[in-house]
Amino acid sequence: MSKQTHTLPDELAPLVVQGKLADNERIKGQSNLLRGTIANDLQDPLTGGFSADNFQLIRFHGMYQQDDRDLRAERAEQKLEPLHTVMLRARLPGGVITPTQWQAIDAFAGEHTHAGSIRLTTRQTFQFHGVLKRDIKSMHQMLNQVGLDSIATAGDVNRNVLCTSNPEQSELHSEAYEWARKISEHLLPRTRAYAEVWLDGEKVESTEAEEEPILGKTYLPRKFKTTVVVPPHNDVDLHANDLNFVAIADNGKLVGFNLLVGGGLAMTHGDHATYPRTADELGYLPLEKTLEVAAAVVTTQRDLGNRVNRKNAKTKYTIDRVGLDVFKAEVERRAGLTLAPTRPYQLTGRGDQFGWTAGIDGKHNLTLFIENGRILDYPGKTLKTGMAAIAAIHQGTFRLTANQNLIVAGVASDDKATIEALARQHGLLDDRHSAQRKSAMACVSLPTCPLAMAEAERVLPHYVDRLETLLAKHGVPEEAIIFRVTGCPNGCGRAMLAEVGLVGKGPGKYNLHLGGNHNGTRIPKLYRENVDETELFDQLDALIGRWVAEREEDERFGDFVVRAGIIAPVIIPKQDFYA
Repeated sequence: MSKQTHTLPDELAPLVVQGKLADNERIKGQSNLLRGTIANDLQDPLTGGFSADNFQLIRFHGMYQQDDRDLRAERAEQKLEPLHTVMLRARLPGGVITPTQWQAIDAFAGEHTHAGSIRLTTRQTFQFHGVLKRDIKSMHQMLNQVGLDSIATAGDVNRNVLCTSNPEQSELHSEAYEWARKISEHLLPRTRAYAEVWLDGEKVESTEAEEEPILGKTYLPRKFKTTVVVPPHNDVDLHANDLNFVAIADNGKLVGFNLLVGGGLAMTHGDHATYPRTADELGYLPLEKTLEVAAAVVTTQRDLGNRVNRKNAKTKYTIDRVGLDVFKAEVERRAGLTLAPTRPYQLTGRGDQFGWTAGIDGKHNLTLFIENGRILDYPGKTLKTGMAAIAAIHQGTFRLTANQNLIVAGVASDDKATIEALARQHGLLDDRHSAQRKSAMACVSLPTCPLAMAEAERVLPHYVDRLETLLAKHGVPEEAIIFRVTGCPNGCGRAMLAEVGLVGKGPGKYNLHLGGNHNGTRIPKLYRENVDETELFDQLDALIGRWVAEREEDERFGDFVVRAGIIAPVIIPKQDFYA
């Protein structure tokens, strides 16, 4: 693209937010294209953590500095610093990973992570938790040796690109995955910092030759998330993301995408200038313009996004501030096209399709439910050992889903029985899991997330037990409510697209949101604030009772509470969410 495509026209200059820049802008600008002094920090044996600026910069390399909050008080009494470690999130466009790669990450996790676990995430990838500073470099080198990396999975960049799971289900799915991979590569940072710091890459004498033509020298104002969606399945929750490409097919062949922008779920307690938001439709684009349009949306957000107030820096706030028409016109100008009207499509659901499904070329795919996405050996449920055993014999690939589950993809007919037997032997396939358990999700939260205000992952199994009990009490044990728990309002567990969403407010306390819908296109609204477990399930007991008694045929819980007037629908999030 031409240089002009990436330059803000004079008439839009007044729309740029003025004021003192957020300190993150200084950090990025002074970072020498994301190098900072990370390499120096790695050599410092006096602390397990990173210095203040590098604490932020390592995020662009796919890591967050954390500590075990369960041990903070004990270590403070011993006059020790917190037990600093890092969490790494891998870059895995579309969630595709080979058995060989799985074996490598399994071995590393067993030796160098907290409890030896592999964590599948809502970003359709895996995370390592609890890696000590001394092991960070070897972790990146291990990933590189098997063709993986963690470039730009955190920080103010476009992050891991999600794609409707199981690309081998049809030719259309395969094409969509290839575009997810291309978009990911196209929007990556161009700096050589990752290779230099972690892979002992050769340092250049000058950084003048390095440019960031899409991301810019200070990168994006805030994190940026992208999806590729094959309707009618919305398993990636497109409305949680800044940029979405909805696949449009003609006779089973991908011909273009509908473009949706401006979704995002994060908010701040008590700050009504922050709110979750669904994405807006911009129009339809032909396939050959995909990468140009992706870059145009990113650079428009780069130049118009709020660099003064990070709480209002996401694309959703840019669009609400400058107007959708202005944003769309600038995307069209930069991409050199006029978007056509949005083509018809429908979203009908978003859960994963568990069990066996038929693929193309006579292959089969087995979707495994992984509660909380935590791959670990438990008493009587040796998930990690089982996955290692499957990886040792599987001839296809694995597909991680955006719902924290895993697909054993491309299984030959002759191998089905062996794969299924291993899955059942190790508790990876269990017919006793209810539809409700499979419809629930939580973020990691305590003890490692520094932002967590309440438990999420550790309480989810118990909360689902109680919810199953209520469904059985009211005579609908086979039903499922999309139920999600997040430890804080940042949205990692996507509670703001649930029928029942819990957002952590303090130890043991949550804000209860109701009224999301089954296909993930409506934000739930606050119903009760600061509830504990007892009040939460008392409320749900009464509400589920009403739902069963008063619902229309096949009416979902989220739709019922809106229709019955129990909660008002959120139609325009900026206006309705707090109203």
